[in-house]
Amino acid sequence: MDMDDTLLRLAQNLLEKCRAKKLMLATAESCTGGLIAATLTEIAGSSDVFERGFVTYSNAAKSASLGVPAEIIAGHGAVSEETARAMAEGCLRKSQADIAIAVTGIAGPGGGSAEKPVGLVHIAVAGHGMTTMHQRMTYGAIGRSAVRAATVEDALSLAGEMVEEISASR
Repeated sequence: MDMDDTLLRLAQNLLEKCRAKKLMLATAESCTGGLIAATLTEIAGSSDVFERGFVTYSNAAKSASLGVPAEIIAGHGAVSEETARAMAEGCLRKSQADIAIAVTGIAGPGGGSAEKPVGLVHIAVAGHGMTTMHQRMTYGAIGRSAVRAATVEDALSLAGEMVEEISASR
C-alpha cells in the first residue's frame, strides 16, 4: 500500500509518543473504514502500541461493537459529536487500550444534507481518566479519498494531543 508520507510521519510520531509513555492505542472508525488502523500498522513494530481497531460502519455495529446507545444515534444521528464521543469511550471500554480514537462522518460524494453536508466529520479521542476530546471538521466536498485522508491526519494529530494531556497529568 502506498501511504501518504505526511500520514506515515504522523503515525510514526504518535506511536513513538505512546511507546515512550507505555500507552496502548485502539481505533473506532466509521467513515475511514479502517484507514487509521491501516496507517498505524503500516509502521513496523506498531504492535507494541496498537491494540485493536473496530470498523463500525453501520449504526447497528456502533451499538453492538462499541456500546453506543441507540438513543444517541436516534437523537443526534450517526454523524454527530455525541456519537463520536460515545464511539471513543466505548472503544476504550471494549479494548485494553489507554487511548481510543473515533471518527464518524460523511465522506461523500452522496449522503450529505443541509445540516450535515458532505465533508462533515466528527473526531473524538478518549483516554482513561481524561475528558474526551472532540473536533468537528468541515472539509467540504473535496472528494471521498481526500475527506478520508484528511480525517486520518486530523485524528492522528488529536490523538497526539491526548498523549500530551495524559503526560502532563501524570
